Amino acid sequence: MAQGAVLVASPAVAATTLPLVDKLASYLALSEAEVEFLGDLHEPRRKLGRHREVIVAGRRYDHIFILCSGVVSRYKVLQDGKRQVLNLGLPGDFIGLPSCLFDVAVNSVSALTDVVLAPVPFVKLFSLFARFPRIGTALFWSAACEAAIDGEHLVDLGRRSAYERLAHLILELLVRLRAAGLGDDLSYTLPLTQELMADVLGLSVPHINRMIRCLRDEGLATVEGQRVVIHDLASLSTLAGFEERYLTRQRIPGLL
Repeated sequence: MAQGAVLVASPAVAATTLPLVDKLASYLALSEAEVEFLGDLHEPRRKLGRHREVIVAGRRYDHIFILCSGVVSRYKVLQDGKRQVLNLGLPGDFIGLPSCLFDVAVNSVSALTDVVLAPVPFVKLFSLFARFPRIGTALFWSAACEAAIDGEHLVDLGRRSAYERLAHLILELLVRLRAAGLGDDLSYTLPLTQELMADVLGLSVPHINRMIRCLRDEGLATVEGQRVVIHDLASLSTLAGFEERYLTRQRIPGLL
């Protein structure tokens, strides 16, 4: 964890209000003991300000992090200083899971907004596979979904137009936030400013503004402030080439 993180004295809260629990419960019927264990993983929590580094590429670290609130980006910095955003971390996600298998972090993670994180030592993470193998299987299932997200982002950069990329991002955020209990069927609070959206998509802010107006004028979606409302899901999905199967939470085969 970066220096300057502030320990949060979390109030007593039912574990079922935690985005990670909501996400895992969408494809695994969690027992009371499993819910309690997942709740324990969220303590203690630490608050980190916007733009602070959570993980730095090339450095060792001995925790992964549960993102309780806020948004982070996983990114790679090139030799010329340019930065490529690889993925977004949303509430309920494990942050830093791939790099825990290497000697040092392979990518950096930075807070795009103020965030609250729960650090989980590697030792505790690895022990859950023995103590709660069903949760371990669910985390493996979740990591497979993250790999699918990375694949779609690669298609974004290589084959989709700027307009299609924006539409795809809006739909991806809808499904991911809904799975974490943070969105409705066709609307959600956008966890990014337009400046951050431009950074994620590799576009300028004026270009983002123009495309948002086009979405509104074509009756597909409106973005007002941080509120997103989708008016024509089918047409927006067709525009983006979006199929939510790679994000849809389904029951894990063989687990009840």
